[in-house]
Amino acid sequence: MARVQKVEKETAQPEIQKLFEKMEKGGGRVINVQKVVGNSPKIGRDFLRLGNAILFKGKLSPALRKLAILRVGNLAQANYEWTQHVPIGLGAGLSQQQIDDIGNWENSSLFNDKERAVLRYTDEVAINIRVSEDTFALIKNAFSEEEIVELTVTIGYYGMVCRILEALQVELEE
Repeated sequence: MARVQKVEKETAQPEIQKLFEKMEKGGGRVINVQKVVGNSPKIGRDFLRLGNAILFKGKLSPALRKLAILRVGNLAQANYEWTQHVPIGLGAGLSQQQIDDIGNWENSSLFNDKERAVLRYTDEVAINIRVSEDTFALIKNAFSEEEIVELTVTIGYYGMVCRILEALQVELEE
């Protein structure tokens, strides 16, 4: 059970209620992490907006974005994050074998050079915060500056999501 209450649409503050309604009208469902951040209406609103911008409005390939998100979840040992994003990663074009090998990507032959650059960059941003010149050169050669910023924001955002999930013990939906 989560350490804080999950805000339901009917009891949410108006700005969160509107966001939840918009999500449902768009064919989505409101999941537990969104209900938890709904406790803080202004932060929750912007948290959800940023997440949607990362997932739906960026230039970065969906498969590469999901690769980074899954690696962040793997590094954080965040079961909720991992479980939510595996099916999305499969839908974005990652193979089950790649997903299974994310924890051992450095020794895996399943990733191409661009994917390996994303994984290496993700590791350095998520673990060290700072990125080596060698790793940044790989990213700089493979991506536009817009994509580099988007990738970096994605890694940071999902690191934050994992911290919310784990610190507040948000449970998976049934």
